[in-house]
Amino acid sequence: MAGGLEGNAIYRAVYGLVVEELGWASWLAYFIAAMVIILIVVNGVLVMGTLYTWFERRVLGRFQGRLGPNRTGPFGLLQPIADALKLMFKEDIVPRGADRLVFSLAPIVMLVPTLLVLAIIPFGRGSFLADLNIGVLYIAAVGGITTVAVLMAGYASANKFATFGSMRAVAMVVSYEIPLVMALLGVTVLASSMSMVAVVEAQHLPYLLVAPLGAGVFLTAISAELNRNPFDVLEAESELVAGYLTEYSGMKYGVFMLAEFTNTIVAGAIFAVLFLQGWQWTVFSPLGSQVGFLGFLDTGVARQIESHFWFLFKVGLFAFAATWVRATLPRLRIDQILSLAWKVLFPLSLLNVLVLAVEVIVWPEPSVGELGIMAAINWAVAGAAFFVAARLVSLGTRAPLGAGAAVGVR
Repeated sequence: MAGGLEGNAIYRAVYGLVVEELGWASWLAYFIAAMVIILIVVNGVLVMGTLYTWFERRVLGRFQGRLGPNRTGPFGLLQPIADALKLMFKEDIVPRGADRLVFSLAPIVMLVPTLLVLAIIPFGRGSFLADLNIGVLYIAAVGGITTVAVLMAGYASANKFATFGSMRAVAMVVSYEIPLVMALLGVTVLASSMSMVAVVEAQHLPYLLVAPLGAGVFLTAISAELNRNPFDVLEAESELVAGYLTEYSGMKYGVFMLAEFTNTIVAGAIFAVLFLQGWQWTVFSPLGSQVGFLGFLDTGVARQIESHFWFLFKVGLFAFAATWVRATLPRLRIDQILSLAWKVLFPLSLLNVLVLAVEVIVWPEPSVGELGIMAAINWAVAGAAFFVAARLVSLGTRAPLGAGAAVGVR
């Protein structure tokens, strides 16, 4: 078998079937097993991203006192398919003077990083495509490709509004990548590994409880990276039309939207792995390794199903929370967004890494009790840090000196 896939249960089953039952060559078995895994993971996540469009619209409808999509299919479940068909039959317009190659490649470049990140996410016990020993670093590196896609879309559109919108979006994304990476660094300090599987196995307590400051920074930064409320300035009525998407139509626009909603699902999977114990079901993993809601079956298949259920449940909680935030918080201005990144999140991310590094020096291999002590310390630090940030940092901007007199204000 290939060295990086022996731990994958699906790979072992398909590989064994092809080699032992059919008697085919090992290289062909490896290829077939890998393609089966890729098809399952990629298509499964894309379907989840499509269904999330329906879920978000229904939940937003409830928050806003309306029904949401309810005409196409039972409970409106076929609405995403209707939207996809509508986009497929819309005219694909390319602006005169646009760089056609770059203009067409931008949606693909936006979607590809989402699919690449799936390679190192453990979806359940023994269910992953690759267990890289630099998995966290891989996420940070691949996630930055979307910045290139945004710049490509704005530059290639031959539209000043799209160009300005892409430049502002890039400024926002780059600003929030720094605290996001620092939050990832805090997780690697705690787990003493960059492997996503090792991070899950190291969480005797969820890192959401152990490192609340890092989890808060991660959630805020990933919301900005995903263009979610309160950071979705592209969709604000007072902003520059639709930013870098201004000139896109038809299925090219649909691919951008698919990438945006699928990215939310993938971000939920990353958060579940890094801060919510991944596929483990209980707060205390030693207990979770002994019992579970399918524990009475006490079979390997039951534990596989159980681990996938809890992982998807945590991703669903993240998706619901993201929708809740969208329905609750107002949009920020671009200057407030950048001020939040540099004046608040960046210092807090540095403080988080510093405190975690000191605690790991004191407790190199912490037990559950020592993790509880670390959690108490970190919650106190997080509360004090947020209080100080709220008191000292202002996201507002002052009018230039003399601006009031210029408009006749006394």
